[in-house]
Amino acid sequence: MYLHRWFSRAGRLLDRLPPFTWINRAVYRRAFARNRHENLFLGCYASFAEAAAAAPPVKPVGYDNAASVALYGDELRPRDYPAVFWIDRLVAEGARRVFDLGGYTGIKHYGFARLIDYPDDLVWTVGDVPAVVEAGRRVAAERGIEARLKFTADLSDVAEADLLFASGSVQFLEESPGALLARVGARPRWIVLNTSAIHPKHSYITLNSIGTAFCPYRVQSRAALVAELEALGYRLLDEWRNPGKGITVPFHPELDLEEYRGFCFERVAAA
Repeated sequence: MYLHRWFSRAGRLLDRLPPFTWINRAVYRRAFARNRHENLFLGCYASFAEAAAAAPPVKPVGYDNAASVALYGDELRPRDYPAVFWIDRLVAEGARRVFDLGGYTGIKHYGFARLIDYPDDLVWTVGDVPAVVEAGRRVAAERGIEARLKFTADLSDVAEADLLFASGSVQFLEESPGALLARVGARPRWIVLNTSAIHPKHSYITLNSIGTAFCPYRVQSRAALVAELEALGYRLLDEWRNPGKGITVPFHPELDLEEYRGFCFERVAAA
């Protein structure tokens, strides 16, 4: 399989040959539309709306649908451990209101609970789309932890948090973390971003096939991310690599991303 890698490599050669250009692109677009099990990317767009409009009309756009609610479990992966380290440390320093941005059905709360001894007064709120929020509330109620693990579809609720956490989610949001915080006037004391699509040079929007749906996907440059959060009064405490996960945008090799990144920021000044 690994169609995205094959087309990225072959596309770099074949795309230079005029007779093959449209054939190669058409074959990949057909594979992209039919994809069910791979993580594929298509094109470069000026906006989320333009990326959504480019989605093949055979599946939903975005995660707000029943098929996409059942994609992920709460098992821990090696790339989770830097976030576990920082959240454990920040909870020890007094973080009690966690806002898990795009946190799905609370999978990181459940997974991290195996390694972090959550204090009794900690409240973990997941902000996500309505279909996911509904499923997350149902699971939390079944497990009897709805008092600690809460859900909201209103991302402005981040204003109540002292720790903003996002794992593998900021790329699916039309607003960057800094833009969201600036819009709602929120300034949590700490920000932990993990498994984030941060490119060394380029900011761009592409279209992602997750198998059950197509999602506009925003990749931000490292410089843009750091600059916008520094402008809001944050300083960078730590940065790490998330190897083993990357992005291949066929026919756009300059946009490929070898690995995702993680960051921890602390607010040091009012903005």
